Amino acid sequence: MTLNGIRAAATAALAGLATITTLAVIGWIASPHPGLGLNGVLRTSAVLWLVGHHVAVEVHGAGRIGMLPLGLVLLPGALLWRAGRSVLRTGANTGPQQVLSAALAVAVPYSVIAGVLAIISKSALAKASLPQAVLAGFAVAFVAAGCGAARTLVPWEKLGAFMSARARSILAGSAGSLALLAAAATLTTAVAIANHVHQIRAVYGLLNPGLVGAGLLLLAQLAYLPNAFVWAIAYMLGPGISVGVGTVVSPTGSVLGPVPAFPLLAALPGGPHSSAPGWLAAIMLAMPYLAGAFGGLLAVRLVPQTVVDAAAIRGFCSGALSAVLLGILAAFAGGPLGNGRLSAVGPSAWQVMVVGTLELGISAAVTAGAASWWYGRSSLPAQPVRPPGPARNRPPTHPHTEPGQTSIDNEDGHVIYLDRWADDHDPADSARGRHGPSDLP
Repeated sequence: MTLNGIRAAATAALAGLATITTLAVIGWIASPHPGLGLNGVLRTSAVLWLVGHHVAVEVHGAGRIGMLPLGLVLLPGALLWRAGRSVLRTGANTGPQQVLSAALAVAVPYSVIAGVLAIISKSALAKASLPQAVLAGFAVAFVAAGCGAARTLVPWEKLGAFMSARARSILAGSAGSLALLAAAATLTTAVAIANHVHQIRAVYGLLNPGLVGAGLLLLAQLAYLPNAFVWAIAYMLGPGISVGVGTVVSPTGSVLGPVPAFPLLAALPGGPHSSAPGWLAAIMLAMPYLAGAFGGLLAVRLVPQTVVDAAAIRGFCSGALSAVLLGILAAFAGGPLGNGRLSAVGPSAWQVMVVGTLELGISAAVTAGAASWWYGRSSLPAQPVRPPGPARNRPPTHPHTEPGQTSIDNEDGHVIYLDRWADDHDPADSARGRHGPSDLP
């Protein structure tokens, strides 16, 4: 499996590097720069490949660039997914331990390749961090290749069988909350872009990228769209985002300074007071609570037979898990854009995590507890009510009576057994120790 892992890691790295190099060469041909030869283009391609793995770059004269496009991670992720599947297909599929072996077989050589590219791509213009390149390359390869190998071993619909019902309910609630927030963030981003079309056109006119440059600029904006979605979620949670030190963008108002000339940033709302209607800001602030309630309801729907306290705890855990994931995404969606004022751009990871835990977790806990109480109340069996009236002529048969016996319930709730053939018993049966209910004193 080791040789297969090395081969798969090298194939994935070369395929991703070839794609990035092609785009860099197109941009170099479309707008040539004096002093930047083909060697410089190849080094730039290696740096961009490392940026796709979320490796920060130190740019000469600008500082550290750490706010990197999340969408660019999809390219190496998809290639490493296929690498993990190919390694497990060629090996012996003996069990889940093979998934870990396949992930390590791809991740270790892939991290070595990332480290080598970080070394050879250093130039006077930019250099990538070597330790971060090795760690980020290993992390991306391990996760993507491991998921691909797991998918080859077990279909998605059967992966839940390896988890307990409690874990499945928590994951289902968290997935539901994140899905609702993602849908709301997508809608918010689309509305913001539609409302700032004139500002975006003005930025394009200022840059004047040309036809090919406009296409590459569009690809860059598409790569930054996942960052914009995470920013929109932080915006709805309340902490908002910052585009430089001392700035904030929130539903109630914004304080902005000079913004980099990037078309997607032109869609940010400006002004100390929100220009949107008050009811729209209220809906956006209420969206995290609705997402938490939806997640809590899903957690209870998956495992309805539980007590109220346990259901509330599961709901809170699902909301807290969603908040932790959002905090991690917020940490990767932001970062510095150089030194000085732009050293802090994007949402605050710890604020998103704390506020998200309070909003999503508490709303999910309350909803899950209320839903569990309602399900338990509606599933209680109806108690039979015996209508008052005279004793029936024919007493009902008790489930524990023997053949030839009947039973009736007296007013005190005691069972009285009647043997209609008590006089027909053979005296020899009593002598041999055969007694029945009629022999009771």
